[in-house]
Amino acid sequence: MSSDLWNKAQALFAGGVNSPVRAAVKPFPFYTRSAKGAYLVTEDSRRLIDFVLGYGPLILGHAHPKVIEAVKDQLERGWLYGTPSRAEVELASMITKHVPSAQKVRFVNSGTEATMTALRLSRGFTGRSKILKFDGNYHGAHDYVLIDAGSAASEFGVPFSQGIPTEVSSTVLVCPYNDLACVETVLKREEIAGVIVEPVMGNMGVIPPEKDFLPGLRKLTSEYGSVLIFDEVITGFRLGLGGAQSYFGVTPDLTTLGKIIGGGFPIGAVCGKKEIMDQLTPSGRVFNAGTFNANPISMTAGIATIQELEKKEVYMVSERAARVLAEEIDRAIKMDHIVNRVYNFFQFFLGMKEVRNANDARKAKRDLYVKVHESLLREGVFIPPSQFEALFTSGAHDDDVVNESARVFKKVLEDLT
Repeated sequence: MSSDLWNKAQALFAGGVNSPVRAAVKPFPFYTRSAKGAYLVTEDSRRLIDFVLGYGPLILGHAHPKVIEAVKDQLERGWLYGTPSRAEVELASMITKHVPSAQKVRFVNSGTEATMTALRLSRGFTGRSKILKFDGNYHGAHDYVLIDAGSAASEFGVPFSQGIPTEVSSTVLVCPYNDLACVETVLKREEIAGVIVEPVMGNMGVIPPEKDFLPGLRKLTSEYGSVLIFDEVITGFRLGLGGAQSYFGVTPDLTTLGKIIGGGFPIGAVCGKKEIMDQLTPSGRVFNAGTFNANPISMTAGIATIQELEKKEVYMVSERAARVLAEEIDRAIKMDHIVNRVYNFFQFFLGMKEVRNANDARKAKRDLYVKVHESLLREGVFIPPSQFEALFTSGAHDDDVVNESARVFKKVLEDLT
């Protein structure tokens, strides 16, 4: 039973969990026994329609047979070599084929490692020390990006984590998302090594860029000699094979990837212009290393996932599911609200007519969102427990899943709003 596991977990883990947002499910987290397609099965034998999907990586749905087949085959041949393997070359070739900014790639083990490496690269390449980020953008859990961070940091009220030296925080400047005037002011005043941004904010709910925001960042960073970094850990291979940079037609200098490119296994990657990427060791003097970098299992799962995405059907199914559900949610909510959707992920904000930055998102009726989450869960639909996360759809969210989900959303939202 989930309750028994939760009781044991509280004595074993800080806060009872190994990632904070998992503790946001009340009165205690349910524990998952298995998953298939669009469904989770809990330790209490409940079957739930899943719109969390591991917080984004599982664009094919859970336990896709092609990924299982590829991973089983790799397991038979070993899962850690300490040497290069064919799979890393094949996956990197896929990434450089599809992602416009990707001339070279460095695989790491998480999105956090990817953004940490990208920022180090921007400093090494430019010889500057300061970076610019955006309020509410979440770029992982390392010191330089836990300043005005989104996601679980905002959910638990600690967007400024203790344990970060003031010397570190003094090198990080912050602007509101979608505010080019602030960016220009900072770039004029400071020598900025890199500007890092979620091209679609996916860690304060879903907040799309305004029409001129990303092109404006490209223009300003080029003008002032700063490295433009797109954090596409969420959007990479979700908004199509080329990610957000293809979707919006803006090419950064560096891109960080994760989630989907590992098919649900631990992974991260930095990719970008050759002259910047070649600063990494051993060809340059910007250090990065890792025993599990380019782990064969993650590489193999990523290859199998992208091969399925190249068939395009997954994108059609997941986009339709997100569009239909976003429209149904929009119709069902009776109070002031906004549903922000970009292609195949979305979030709704209650009590707000517009959400264009993190400050807007913080003003939404979060307590009511939690009640919606809890009611949906009782009815067999799992959405993120935090207002500051996104609802994701996959190739497994077919018409039957969408129709049942729409029925539950309508029932719950009409009752609570």
